[in-house]
Amino acid sequence: MSHDHYADADLSRILLQTKTIALVGASLNPLRPSYGVMRFLLGRGYKVIPVNPGLAGQEIHGQLVYGNLAAISYSIDMVDVFRNSRAVPTLVDETVALQVRPKYIWMQLGVSDLPSAKRAEAAGIEVVMNRCPAIEIPRLRL
Repeated sequence: MSHDHYADADLSRILLQTKTIALVGASLNPLRPSYGVMRFLLGRGYKVIPVNPGLAGQEIHGQLVYGNLAAISYSIDMVDVFRNSRAVPTLVDETVALQVRPKYIWMQLGVSDLPSAKRAEAAGIEVVMNRCPAIEIPRLRL
């Protein structure tokens, strides 16, 4: 997949095939974008699993927060990244190491790392960078 432009059909397919999302960088702060996006995704019927090592064991929007992806005991379809681009290489390594890999890694607005995206894609994981599902879902009328 080209990361210079994403076809609407590809974004729609990804968002429609996704049911369970691990939201990495989840926050309890209502002013943080991850807080609002998580609420939006839950409202759209997605199962959203917040991931933040500093908040592990707490709840955000009634969902238990996990410390890392490996701690999640069931399969996930998408890893939604609310972390700085510098954190992406380690996060991709963690994702690729999962016994059951997600189908997608979605990096939020301002988050991108092309070498990491290529590594994930080589492992069979599709990658979207610098996009927000809370923007794309209404835009695509999903």
